[in-house]
Amino acid sequence: MSNESGTNGTEFDVIILGSGIAGSTLGAILARNGASVLLIDAANHPRFAVGESTTPHTLVLFKLLARRYGVPELEVLTSYESCIEEIGTTNGIKRHFGFMVHHEGQEPDPLEVNQFNAPAKLNQSSHLFRQDSDAYLYYAAVRYGCVAKQGYRVADVELGDDHVTVVGQDGTRHTARYLVDASGFRSPLAQKLALREQPARFKHHSRSLFTHMVGVKTTDECLRMPLTEMPPVPWFHGTMHHMFPRGWFWVIPFNNEPRSRNQLVSVGLTLDERLYPKSADLTPGEEFAHYAAKFPAVERIFTDARAVREWVSTDRLQYSSSRTIGHRWCLMSHAAGFLDPLFSRGISNTAEVINALSWRLLAALKDDDFSEERFGFVEKLEQGLLDFNDNMVNSSFVSFENYELWNAVFRVWAYGGVPGNLRVERLIDRFEKTRDDDVFDALEDVPNIGLWWPDQPAYRALFDHMVKLCDQVDAGTLDATVAGRELMARIGSSEFVAPNFGFRERDVRFITPTKQMLKDMMRWIATEAPEDMRFLAEGMTFGAPATV
Repeated sequence: MSNESGTNGTEFDVIILGSGIAGSTLGAILARNGASVLLIDAANHPRFAVGESTTPHTLVLFKLLARRYGVPELEVLTSYESCIEEIGTTNGIKRHFGFMVHHEGQEPDPLEVNQFNAPAKLNQSSHLFRQDSDAYLYYAAVRYGCVAKQGYRVADVELGDDHVTVVGQDGTRHTARYLVDASGFRSPLAQKLALREQPARFKHHSRSLFTHMVGVKTTDECLRMPLTEMPPVPWFHGTMHHMFPRGWFWVIPFNNEPRSRNQLVSVGLTLDERLYPKSADLTPGEEFAHYAAKFPAVERIFTDARAVREWVSTDRLQYSSSRTIGHRWCLMSHAAGFLDPLFSRGISNTAEVINALSWRLLAALKDDDFSEERFGFVEKLEQGLLDFNDNMVNSSFVSFENYELWNAVFRVWAYGGVPGNLRVERLIDRFEKTRDDDVFDALEDVPNIGLWWPDQPAYRALFDHMVKLCDQVDAGTLDATVAGRELMARIGSSEFVAPNFGFRERDVRFITPTKQMLKDMMRWIATEAPEDMRFLAEGMTFGAPATV
C-alpha cells in the first residue's frame, strides 16, 4: 500500500475522524505499517482534554501496541521518565489510586480510606497533560505519513459498497476504502446512522463538572488526622477520589513532581444526576463549590483554588450505541460509548480496541475484504468493555455511602487488574522471543470479552456476585453492611486471590506491594495458585517481575 493514495480510485486507504489519543494512535499504527491515512479533526492541537489518569492496564497495553506494531512512540507513555524526556515537563507523576470516603459535615474517618499502589515500575506512571501527550501522538502519526486536516468540519459521510466518502462543510470530498470514527460523543457517523441507544442501556447514571485549576491544596495538608494514619505514599502522589453517596470529586495534579513545570491540577465532580439534578441558579463553578462545602476536608482543598479555563458542565455522561461495526466503517472507543471517569478506564479501553482493530484492518486492506464478519470481535470487545465497566462503576456508586461495602468492591476492582496485566505481559514476552504475532490470539480467545481478567471463570463469578449484592442494596432488599461482609468473606476464601498482598484482609487499607511481596506472589502463582494461573509466572525466577 502506498502512502500517496488508496486503491480502486480512492484517495486513501483509511479516513479517521478525530485526532485525539484514539485517532492519532490508530493513525500512527496504520501509517507505520503501510496504509495511506487521512486524519481529520474539527479542532486544532494543542487542545484541552480530560482523561488524564493512567492505569497499569493502560501502560501494559501501550507497551503491547508499541512492540506489536513497531511504533516506539507509544511506549513513551508507559513511564514517567520517558514522558518527561520525550513529551515535556507538564505531566504529573502517578504512584497510586487513592480513595477517601466523606460524610456530610464530618472530617474523613482515617479507617475509611484505601490506597492501591501499582507495583514495580508502574508506580512511576503519569498524569498525562493531555494537550501535550495528544499532540505528541498526533505529530507521531504525521511523521509516519498520515495526511492531517485540522480545523476541518464534517458535513456528511457517505457509505458506498466499495468506498466511503467524507464531505466537508466547505464542500470538499475525500474518499477511502474504510472509515474509522474516533471523534467522540458528537460522532458524525453515529448521527448519520442513528446509532445512539435512547436512552443509554447502562444502569449507571452520572453527570460531571470539571476544569483545570491553580491553588489547589494537597489532600495531605488538608487532613486533620494523626500522621500514623497516613498512607505509605503521600496522597498527592496519585489520583485522588473523594467519595460521598452517589458522587465523587477527582484531583489529578500535574504539579506533584519536582521536574514538572506545570502548576495546574485537573479537578472534577461526578454525581448521580437523578439524586443531584443540575441547579438552574448556580454557575458550574458555584455548583462545584456548593458540593465541596458539604465536606470539610474537600472544602479546604479548594479554598484558594481558581479555575484557569471555563468550567464544563455535562448532562448525563452515559451514552451507548446499538452497533459499532458496519460495512467499511467502525465506531471506535468514545465514539461508541462512555460510562464515567471512575477508575480511569477510558484510555485503556481505547488501547484494547485499537489493538483488536489494527491487525484486522491492515489485513482487510491487503485482502481487499471488508466484510463485517472479520471485524465482529471488535464489536463484541467494545460492547463488552462498556457493559463490564457499567457493572463495576454502578456497583461502586452504590457502595460509596457504606465503607464496609466499598472496601470489598474496591478489592474486586483492584485485584482483577493484577493477574489481568500479568497475562498481557506474558504474551508480550512470548512475542518478543518468537516474533510470532499469533501469540496474541490468546487475547481474544476468552469467555468474558471486555473484562480486565477475561479468562478466569472464578474471578467472573466473584465479579457477578459483587454485582448481584450491590443491585440488591440498590433495590433496598439487602443491608449494605451485610452485603459488604458477605463479599469480603468470599474474597478472603477465593483460591485465585494471592494471599500476600492484603486483598484478602478486610483491615488492610493500603495495598502497597514490596519487592519481597512480588517475589512471594510469583512463587505462589508458580507453585500454589490454581492451575489455569500458573502460566502467569512463565519465565520468572522469583525475583520481582518487570511489571505487574
